Parts: sequence; structure tokens; C-alpha cells
Amino acid sequence: QVQLVESGGGLVQAGGSLRLACVASGSMFAINNMAWYRQAPGKQRDLVAAITDGGSTNYAESVKGRFTISTDNAKNSVYLQMDNLKPDDSAVYFCNAHVRSKVRPTEWIQWGQGTQVTVSS
Repeated sequence: QVQLVESGGGLVQAGGSLRLACVASGSMFAINNMAWYRQAPGKQRDLVAAITDGGSTNYAESVKGRFTISTDNAKNSVYLQMDNLKPDDSAVYFCNAHVRSKVRPTEWIQWGQGTQVTVSS
């Protein structure tokens, strides 16, 4: 059993910054890739940023130059530094991980419960 727990969301004014964190807990697992998604009311869940276990990153065009994804592999954690936030960034942000079991040949995608980010104009 693996759980992802996000933190760091909140209310911030436009132009401000927030840092989201996501920690994976459990036993006998390894994580290949991690990512952040977001979902605004009435919209689909979209990829914001992703990072591979090799450190390669990928960003949505709308956040390039403003958001930075990073990991701490020793802590099974992924972070999203969000700078110069805009009202359009308001959404629930979800952590996502590609998890691999160490005890059986099983892989799956694990999601966190989400954290709300609200940017006021």
C-alpha cells in the first residue's frame, strides 16, 4: 500500500509564490516518475509538470518559466515551486507517481488527494 500526501496549497495574491510538496509513504516500493496535475472546476485534469527518475523534466506551456518541479529521491518526495502565480493557476493540484512494487512484478499509477491553490487578482 502506497499513499501520496500533498501539502502547501493555499490562498495567494497574483504575483505571489507557493511551494507544493508531495510525500510517498508505504513499504517495499520504488517510484519511477512523478508529476503534478491540476483540475479547475468544470475542467479536465491537466498535466502541469513531470519529472523522471533520471531528472528529466517536462512542463505545460502555460507554466514554463514560472513553475519548477524537483524531487528528493531519498525522501520519495516531489515538489512544485510556483512563482508569479496568476488567477488562471487556481485549481486543485494533484500529485501523481508511477509506482513499482519490490515484491511482485506490479506497477501502477498512484494519485494523492489534492491540495487547493487559489490565486486572487
